[in-house]
Amino acid sequence: MYQWDFSQVWRYKEILLAGLEYTLFYTVLSIAFGLVLGLFVALGRISSPRALGIPLRGAVELFRCTPFLVILIWFYYALPVLIDINLSAPMAALLALSLYGAAFYSEIIRAGIVSIDPGQVEAAKALGMRKWQALRRVILPQAFKRMIPPLMNQSILQLKNTSLVSVLAVPDLVYQGQLIAHETYRPLEVYTVVALAYFVVLFPATLLVQHIENRLARSN
Repeated sequence: MYQWDFSQVWRYKEILLAGLEYTLFYTVLSIAFGLVLGLFVALGRISSPRALGIPLRGAVELFRCTPFLVILIWFYYALPVLIDINLSAPMAALLALSLYGAAFYSEIIRAGIVSIDPGQVEAAKALGMRKWQALRRVILPQAFKRMIPPLMNQSILQLKNTSLVSVLAVPDLVYQGQLIAHETYRPLEVYTVVALAYFVVLFPATLLVQHIENRLARSN
């Protein structure tokens, strides 16, 4: 019978905490950049002429239909060849995470905006508002309530996706766990701790999403 021993893993707790901090840092940055870019892409697809909307849709579908691991490796190994600029592993990982998240955020935002009754825009125009004023003051505030649960769910997926940046030797939680497992020869204990760390972070987030969904359902 296997004898569990977490004492050796405990000696590396500071390294694991540093990896968790790196993971959370990457998650926050990629969510922030992804939301901003996703908003602009969504507005571009809704308001821009067809000549711009088609390329934007193509870019969104390209990221949505490609596994993140493939995108991550492509950004690190292929993109520098195309643009003749060396990208560090952390920069390539952050860029891939942000653009990948932006593709999904843009669809969530776009779906939220188009779900609002077009009569709201007509009413705003009747009050003398311009198109962008109606969007900012009337449409987006209503659409945002509907966007919150899917946006938060996608943000949770962003945190999960950060576990893949370890393939580029980015020192996140998984990568630090790999180093400790090789050092201690205790992979079961190490990866159990890594899994628990993700659970401790993600479980409250999923409960929060469920709470918000329930509140929104009762308010409708």
